Amino acid sequence: MNPAPDTLLHLLAHRAAAEPDRVAVTTGAGEVTFAGWLARAEAVASGLARRGVARGDRVALHFGTPDWTAYAVACLGVWRAGAVAVPMSDRLAAAEVRHVVAHSGATCTLNSSVLGEVEAGGGAALPEPPAPGDLAQILYTSGTTGVPKGVGATHANLAWGCTLQERRRPLAHSRQFLHAFPVGSNAGQVMLVNALNARPAALTAGRFSAAHFARLIERNAVGTVFLVPAMAIELLDSGALARHDLGCVKLIGSAAAALPPAVAVRLAEAFPAAVIVNYYTSTEASPAQTTMVFDPQRPASLGRPADPRGVMVAGPDRRPLPAGEVGDVWLRSPVAARSYYRDAEASAEVFSGRWVRMGDVGYVDDEGYLYLVDRDRDVVKSGAHKVSTVQVEHAVAEHPQVVEAAAFGVPHPVLGHAVAAAVVARDGLSAKDLRLFLRAHLAAHEIPGRVLFLDRLPRNENGKVIKRELRRLIDEPVAALQEER
Repeated sequence: MNPAPDTLLHLLAHRAAAEPDRVAVTTGAGEVTFAGWLARAEAVASGLARRGVARGDRVALHFGTPDWTAYAVACLGVWRAGAVAVPMSDRLAAAEVRHVVAHSGATCTLNSSVLGEVEAGGGAALPEPPAPGDLAQILYTSGTTGVPKGVGATHANLAWGCTLQERRRPLAHSRQFLHAFPVGSNAGQVMLVNALNARPAALTAGRFSAAHFARLIERNAVGTVFLVPAMAIELLDSGALARHDLGCVKLIGSAAAALPPAVAVRLAEAFPAAVIVNYYTSTEASPAQTTMVFDPQRPASLGRPADPRGVMVAGPDRRPLPAGEVGDVWLRSPVAARSYYRDAEASAEVFSGRWVRMGDVGYVDDEGYLYLVDRDRDVVKSGAHKVSTVQVEHAVAEHPQVVEAAAFGVPHPVLGHAVAAAVVARDGLSAKDLRLFLRAHLAAHEIPGRVLFLDRLPRNENGKVIKRELRRLIDEPVAALQEER
């Protein structure tokens, strides 16, 4: 039997009693033990109650990545007050902050500058702890294609998969796990859960830089590292790996987006003692996820899900498709699924019972390995063809002079749309040379008609490429455009 906590507050109280002096979260600015975390969260809850925050009120949490310890205290304090946490990164634009606060109905905002005052200004009695079915958080999607949507999750949803049994704690091979994920992202919230549930302490890098990240790994003998693909690419291309002994790393987890095959292969070569794992989930689907060990024999696959029953590839009627057929990818939540906050119409399109549509098009082969063809919205319909931008990106990334690439559709006067690619490349690569290379990797209709060379790809705070920004760079039909190189 594996006893499980009802809520993350329950888990914190348990660990504070069992391991009061064990460090839970550490940053360059300080650290907090489990006992200290609980005491400070209760002080914040009392301070919020004294200021009139009532059960069910929404409280915005506006913190930066360097403030992870303060954020952890504030989030658990909001929950202990019976309120709903609305995490926001300090990297959000002012308009995005206003949207999140207005849409969520947040009645107050906590940040690093006011947290100490709230924490010290308590004295009010604490309410009863929230029930597992109560709303715990509203987390806003990255908004790569439009206005971010709020995704509501209950306390039971957040605590699913956690344990009260010390010997069952995950990541036991590590003394610390390292990440640089921002507050307000789903990956960041998973790191908060890991800080409460995993054996090692959470070590957070305030801002990601390859040199600093590599130093932290070596200095702290980090056994587990969590990255997004953009971080992995920067780390591999920086030269920092050659300057540090990183043999301590036993697990590298990729979140937010699937690792391009070429990058996964390079990571495996750079960290021969580490297992490379793709974590496939979304803000909407969590805690449903597939944890897939990278298989160099199948570099284009995300891997084989640990539980095939939790993944479905379905047609438009939401019925499962046979192996090999392309359709919508769905994940099944092991607990009550999330939903869009104040958006029943959008919820009906994405959520079906415990099944959550991922917005990806893919297929499962005869052996159960999952392959993603593209994001549903990114498939380029060019004449009679449907082009996978993921396949184009993987092919472009195979060129030895390409650092990274993003493919997308642009208007075409005859075909409707055609493929374009934005490429970050080392000096000397031309569009002509790249197209010649791609002839051996792609069909003629898949080769980008326009290649745009950039110093860097535009990304949101979660590391995802913002393709609408790339489309804004191209406001004429492809036929009228000139190559930049």
